[in-house]
Amino acid sequence: MAPLMTDTDLIPVFDGHNDTLLRLYQSKESNVEKLFIEGTPGGHIDLPRARKGGFAGGMFAIFPPPVEKTKRSAVPPAPSDNEPLPPELPQAEAITSTIGMASILFRLERAGALTVCRSAGDVRNAMAKGSIAAIFHIEGVEAIDPDLAMLDVLHAAGLRSLGIVWSRPNAFGNGVPFRFPSSPDTGPGLTDAGKALVKACNKLRIMIDLSHLNEKGFRDVVDLSDAPLVATHSNVHAICGHSRNLTDWQLGAIRESGGMVGLNFATGFLREDGRMNADTSIDLMVRHIDSLLQALGEDGVGLGSDFDGAMIPAPIGDVAGLPKLIDALAARGFGRSLIEKIAYRNWLSVLERTIG
Repeated sequence: MAPLMTDTDLIPVFDGHNDTLLRLYQSKESNVEKLFIEGTPGGHIDLPRARKGGFAGGMFAIFPPPVEKTKRSAVPPAPSDNEPLPPELPQAEAITSTIGMASILFRLERAGALTVCRSAGDVRNAMAKGSIAAIFHIEGVEAIDPDLAMLDVLHAAGLRSLGIVWSRPNAFGNGVPFRFPSSPDTGPGLTDAGKALVKACNKLRIMIDLSHLNEKGFRDVVDLSDAPLVATHSNVHAICGHSRNLTDWQLGAIRESGGMVGLNFATGFLREDGRMNADTSIDLMVRHIDSLLQALGEDGVGLGSDFDGAMIPAPIGDVAGLPKLIDALAARGFGRSLIEKIAYRNWLSVLERTIG
């Protein structure tokens, strides 16, 4: 296949979070590999647009979707200060969708569309060869049993990163609701099974994603984990007071651990009014990045777009629009070294220190 990078001056982007596997899974198409390789209408990521935007790879999330019979979208269309948590998802349903999306990931690899990476070295090698570097990530571990037998199976298959919860409760902990305005202090901490999961992830060198986790669960991970703290796709609560965003003390804990945060492009987590509105400026994205840099330092900030899982600012549009954000950072006076850290080098560093 042709190299991913066609412009030698295009800064590559390693992205902390996308939901492209879910989009392909829900498409019900029999040949999703062809759709991804040749390009698909709608959505945010496919191979042609990835090449155009300098997308070098990222965490490819497997997200067990909400139960269809609830007839609710994953994210409410308008902010609410009393939005309830979505209901729990039965393990059997989560296993079906998790295995289905993992199958798509490996089928894309067999088709030459990407490389599934199990270490930071694998990511570097894939990027050097011009192949999309994909980390097998799970967002919401409902498919994993409290005894963690499925964790061993998934790790052997390539799982290297997981978010304990999506925004709903499960056997391991509680997520935050899509509530605005709201503090992330919305419920109890990790269960005993959740605490055991953190310890097992440290032992297996699986990165733990704190995005979606509530405050008490976050504190439990801080107390238990010996790895850098990471929120793959979250923003600054002081700018957008959404329960999905990170407060000052959470950012401080992440900095102290040598961890990092990936900027979430979802407009409802960027805007001061909490609305999912595509009429959102790149300047606001840069404002969050500025604030994250102040809280975390140059080594603690990356990108975590939430492509294919959220409403993205119209000026970005999709993965092909990534250079517009890079240009905005340059226009703000960020030097190339700092931009490269934000675009991909910080992710490579934290992956080196978590998954190896």
